[in-house]
Amino acid sequence: MAIDHFKRRCPLLKLTLNKLVIFTTTSCIFAAASASTVNVSTSINNTSSGNETDLSELFHWQDYGVLAAMLFVSCAIGVFYGYCGEKQTTGDDFLLGGSSMGTFPMALSLAASFVTAIELLGNPAEMYIAGAQFWMICIAFVLVVPISSQLYLPVFMRLRLTSCYEYLEVRFCKSMRVYASALYMLQMILYTAVAVYAPALALSDVTGLNTYVAVSLVYVVCIFYASQGGMKAVIMTDSFQSAVLLASLATILALGANQVGGLNTVWDYSRRSDRLHFFDMDPDPTVRHSFWSVVIGGTMYWVSMFCANQASVQKYLSVERISQARIALWVSAIGLIAVYSVNFITGAVLAAHYAGCDPIQAGVISASDRLLPLYVVREFGKYPGIPGFFVAGIFAASLGTVASALNSLAAVACQDLANGLLGITLPEEKGAMIAKWVCLACGAISFALVFIVERLGPVLQLALSFNGMAGGVSLGLFSLGMLFPWANSTGAVAGGIFGLLVVVVAGGGAQLAQVPLPRLPTSTDSCPAYYNLTTLSISPSENQDEAVFWLFKVSYLWYSSLGCVATILAGMVVSVITGVTNPAHVPIDLISPPVISLLSSLPKKIKKALRIPTRMGLERRRSSSVRPPSIADDKDTRRRRRLSELAGGVFYSDAQILTQGHDNLALDTEKSRDHNHRTSFKLDTQSSPQLSRTSTC
Repeated sequence: MAIDHFKRRCPLLKLTLNKLVIFTTTSCIFAAASASTVNVSTSINNTSSGNETDLSELFHWQDYGVLAAMLFVSCAIGVFYGYCGEKQTTGDDFLLGGSSMGTFPMALSLAASFVTAIELLGNPAEMYIAGAQFWMICIAFVLVVPISSQLYLPVFMRLRLTSCYEYLEVRFCKSMRVYASALYMLQMILYTAVAVYAPALALSDVTGLNTYVAVSLVYVVCIFYASQGGMKAVIMTDSFQSAVLLASLATILALGANQVGGLNTVWDYSRRSDRLHFFDMDPDPTVRHSFWSVVIGGTMYWVSMFCANQASVQKYLSVERISQARIALWVSAIGLIAVYSVNFITGAVLAAHYAGCDPIQAGVISASDRLLPLYVVREFGKYPGIPGFFVAGIFAASLGTVASALNSLAAVACQDLANGLLGITLPEEKGAMIAKWVCLACGAISFALVFIVERLGPVLQLALSFNGMAGGVSLGLFSLGMLFPWANSTGAVAGGIFGLLVVVVAGGGAQLAQVPLPRLPTSTDSCPAYYNLTTLSISPSENQDEAVFWLFKVSYLWYSSLGCVATILAGMVVSVITGVTNPAHVPIDLISPPVISLLSSLPKKIKKALRIPTRMGLERRRSSSVRPPSIADDKDTRRRRRLSELAGGVFYSDAQILTQGHDNLALDTEKSRDHNHRTSFKLDTQSSPQLSRTSTC
């Protein structure tokens, strides 16, 4: 009876599910066939060199079944929300889930979008190669939450702008909105390609899975459910994939710890091999991982990911209240700490297991990110389903990253490029359909970029570095607007360009210099004689290190800080030179609440010198009652206005006249009639430039 009711509610379900079964089964059979082809050559090579077990005997049909089940469920969730759930008609329905998502699913999705397959393979390798210093990034996760929830989140929740980069037009000018959104699109399209290709390459080298088949599976499945179900499908699928990811990591850790003799043995070996160093207090910024670079630099990096990233802001807007978003921030931070901790303990297990025979020096693998896949396939391949469960966890991480990116790219393309840059107004009733096609196009572009990424060389460092570069500049622009009410649009333009130039020079120079990374000593004393032993340099040559310009040696963890600080400094200097903005002319909802509290507490003399209005408290906040909702407002506008007022703010609609400045003349009846003509502006792309923003470029 339940099934009949379900079919009546969703008549397309039966046909769609049949297609899903055929698609998933065919894909996995194709992957199995491709892997078998690779494994035949692998087996021949291994036999000729005397190496270990044929990999085709370690990846069974049960493993492909587990992987197929994960992909099928992900697609089914997209089908449900695309065809069977509440009909999505408007852009906000598709891009924001109608702002009706639950707190816990959104929190899991927020964390899942940050846990990429690169981290899942790279963190255990980092523990194996260099020790536990990078684990201190967990402190950064804790510090990020109060910074994000107090300084930046209230502004986004009050404004309720589908694209966070629209803030830069309201605060500065359209040029900054287009600049930041274009930078974000470049950042995410490149990063998603790298985040999928890098782990697929690592898995293919060890498990025999064809790289292009793995990449194609991730993209096809992800594009399908993200384009069909929108934000609701992305969040609910991320929740399911988070469970798969955590369960797979925990399973590998439990089996591995049991194999080497328990966690006490792992801890003891890590201590003896000098891997448990957490407090390298060297202040030198060229030290790759020190306490300062990991905690301070890492905090700035993650603040940029949580506060200046469209994918994150879009998920905040998928819930109704700011309290939900704040709870979700804490839950996601705890989730990230759990994943990173399990990852590093797994790395310690790898170090204990390979104590006498380093597979990198032995020539078994060519890079450190192959360590964990090699360990899983070699040691647990005898357990049918375990390697497949592990690969499903890696695929789940890739799917979560790409799905969030595609949904956010669709929002940026529709809001910032089509509407903001080209002035194209998208009809409300076709908003969801247009967003679906844009999401599909963004996925196709990112997929095509994979074939370029494979020729770029070292992909792990490149991906993390570029993310930090673009994220730091964006964070600098948002900080300039929210924390410094004196900044003007000319300063924002100068700061954005200068900040990007600085980090591109630093990151590009580092890629060209290719300074060797230090690593802890390892042994090959217990390796079989037939291994192709190689000699690795433990630390970079001193002469080579001195020959590299110091900026090119700066740790990649400082790139976000470098970009943010350079953007703010250049922006404020140019603002002072060209004439600062009068803080009284900046709408109060565009400024961070703690900044308002700080400026309000200053003595009157300082306020006068800084041009700060005398009355900046909550009693001066504009009231939405002076701008009653119009009957002609569309569904999205009515929803956003209601949610904006829940957060204590005012919704900035293109069709509404807004009072400008902290001193609300609309509430000062004796002044409103005389000054009404010069204290309001309209966010209309077709109106005159001087009325559409607080300052002009």
